Amino acid sequence: MKTILSVIFALFCITITSTAAVGDWKVYMAYSEPQNIQETGNYLFVQASNSLYLYNKGDQSIQTFDKTTGMNDVVITHISWNKNAKRLVIVYDNSNIDLIDIQGNVTNVSDLYNKSMTEDKTANSITNDGKFAYIATNFGGIKLDVSAAEISESYLLGDKIRRFAVSGNNIYALNSENKALTAPLNANLQDKANWTTAATYPAGIFNEDKSAWDNNIELIKTLQPGGPKYNYFGYMKYENGRLYSVNGINSYLQKATFQELNGDNWIVYEDDNIKTKTGVNHEDYKCFDIDPKNPDHVFIGARNGLYEYTNGKFVNFFNDKNGAPFERSTNDNNIEYEIIGGVIFDKDNNLWCLNCLAMKNNIHILDNKRKWYSIQEKELNKMSSGRTLSTLSNMIFDNDGYLWFVNYDWALPAIYRYDTNNNNITCFESFTNQDNVKLTINNGISCIAQDRNGDMWVGTTSCPLLLRKENFDNPNTTFEQVKVPRNDGTNLADYLLDGIWVTSIVIDKANRKWIGTNDNGLYLISSDNIEEIHHFTSDNSFLLSNNIMSLAMDETSGILYIGTERGLCSYSSDVTTDYEEMTSDNMYAYPNPVTPEYNGMITVVGLSYNADVKVLSSNGSIVAEGKSNGGSFTWDGKNKKGEKVASGVYMVVSATENGEKGAVCKISIIR
Repeated sequence: MKTILSVIFALFCITITSTAAVGDWKVYMAYSEPQNIQETGNYLFVQASNSLYLYNKGDQSIQTFDKTTGMNDVVITHISWNKNAKRLVIVYDNSNIDLIDIQGNVTNVSDLYNKSMTEDKTANSITNDGKFAYIATNFGGIKLDVSAAEISESYLLGDKIRRFAVSGNNIYALNSENKALTAPLNANLQDKANWTTAATYPAGIFNEDKSAWDNNIELIKTLQPGGPKYNYFGYMKYENGRLYSVNGINSYLQKATFQELNGDNWIVYEDDNIKTKTGVNHEDYKCFDIDPKNPDHVFIGARNGLYEYTNGKFVNFFNDKNGAPFERSTNDNNIEYEIIGGVIFDKDNNLWCLNCLAMKNNIHILDNKRKWYSIQEKELNKMSSGRTLSTLSNMIFDNDGYLWFVNYDWALPAIYRYDTNNNNITCFESFTNQDNVKLTINNGISCIAQDRNGDMWVGTTSCPLLLRKENFDNPNTTFEQVKVPRNDGTNLADYLLDGIWVTSIVIDKANRKWIGTNDNGLYLISSDNIEEIHHFTSDNSFLLSNNIMSLAMDETSGILYIGTERGLCSYSSDVTTDYEEMTSDNMYAYPNPVTPEYNGMITVVGLSYNADVKVLSSNGSIVAEGKSNGGSFTWDGKNKKGEKVASGVYMVVSATENGEKGAVCKISIIR
């Protein structure tokens, strides 16, 4: 029966092989900087850019590891191969420990990570002795039974231990002052009293074996494990089918990087020897925008001026030494501090730039004829705590062509709306909610985004705020803190994400709000603003860190890119671009056919906004129904009773939210 069905299904099914399933996560780690090599036979474990990959000399294959492949954390600080247990010991920056074998099987040893203690648990090195690994820490160290995957002993030595060594019947511990402690191996090593200062110790016992590094580093330099060059994703945009990213507004003394993900390929824009061409340090790219007429032409705002790239190559630099009207910081009259915190092209292809900490002109424009001019707005020159606006950023144009930006700084949290046609600015510098409660915003306004209703969502360091469209002209207006009903029979409600530091907001095609936070992970809030659909954290998902720095969405596929302090990951959401007209050409389902081993969601795309969708069996009965999210509808493959449907062909029928006929597609299911 299955064979017959498969033949029939093949006649009409559209098979999508490259589309990620709803709920899929993907991690994009950097592997560009080799840090440690551990060798076992033909295999090389390589720690690079605080990530891990395995190289097979025999077949020249490369296997990368991350949270989606079973690892339990992100930033690796130390690795060491234990020959006896045939496992690699991996220690992370937060003292979590993983053990991994050649087959890629991962075992977590989380006791040290979970241990509540006032002492500093930072690990400094790993020393193997038989089946044991001695991990030196800032409180002393631990003895790890690598075979049994458990911590055997802990040593609270009250000293920062750099490295352990075992020689003869004694164990030695080298502290941060290069003095050694020692104890007999048969003593109770967990008793600090049994450790004494070593007057002498065997020569070379604390030397690290670097033969694997020396013998293989030249080979490793030739490998291409993939991924970005750096794990810096503080500011991102998704345009032209590509993800673009730079360090971000809060970067400080980071190697400047502009990276582009185009399909599966990473492109790193020229970043070597730039200082020799500009005369300033090549650090801290804050923001950027893409030329609307040329997706390979980019302007990047930095701590010390404006950089221009074409086809990935550096072509021009602008500061006050070469004709640009930029002003230096009010705090430091230094050429290194001509801070450009925002850049954006307008509809006429003029480039607008925000100059932070300028005393006279904060807004500069490079027009489409490559001429500079500046706009002076006294509202942007206000002094607060001895300085003018220090972190102007997050420029966007709204649906009516007004330019918005924010000040992401504790001294004067603010939102600005600039009328580019009439040179008129509206400043929102006081924040009171609808209940007349004065809001304390300690660290500034982080971001701003416009929803499908035309209202503005504002990310602050205290909560998200909503500014209704009808209040855009009123600088003294109240802001709305959305209230979420408790639904406990009390008629009480709580403010949405009250007390949460919001760092980034993306509005998807279903008018839902993706909200990134500082140390609270990622939230998805419903289109009516009162339901928490998802709350992803590093503990309950593949999210790399709870500190979200930036968000960007591919609205066609529904993939949300999440820039964290530990690198980039993505999540395949259940919303895609909606269509004004639903046709058989753009409406399809995936996966299709649905094979027996598949247990995920089935996604229908190509729908109009808020479309009515029904899934019908071959006899016309309704199996499932609902509304589209943007242009997508998801189905779990079950009927209304929660039972998996039988093998067969199922019809998906759609209609617009106004009741007009839409399109039809088919889904084949094989059980």
